[in-house]
Amino acid sequence: MIRAEMMTNEQSHFHLDLTPLIDIIFIVLVFLLLTANTQLLTLPVDVPTEADSELTALSQQQHIAINIMMTEPHWAIDGQIFEHLDDFETAFISAISEQPDIKVVVAADKSAPVQPLMNVLALLQRQQISNTQILMEP
Repeated sequence: MIRAEMMTNEQSHFHLDLTPLIDIIFIVLVFLLLTANTQLLTLPVDVPTEADSELTALSQQQHIAINIMMTEPHWAIDGQIFEHLDDFETAFISAISEQPDIKVVVAADKSAPVQPLMNVLALLQRQQISNTQILMEP
């Protein structure tokens, strides 16, 4: 005798398994994140040409000395160390607004990372300060 099984209403629904689709979407997402190009930021710097370059001794005029140190905190103004870049910027802007014609001397430790120096140069550029010297050892 042949018996036909009666399917209940719940068993007759078609169930779609989404697990492989989610796996493929996850793999594509990881691939796109790993291969995405990150934008590199640049800061234009006017480098003196060889004919124009001339090293001069540090003048004895009054100046603001920005120190860039090898270890954190990286920034100091006239020996006063600042823990955060925002505090450093605020103090520098305050100092330069009190004496707008003062010369700025940037003295970086030769082992200091590049990023703090770039932050200082960007700050000088934003403040449109061109009366700047970079201190070097002979």
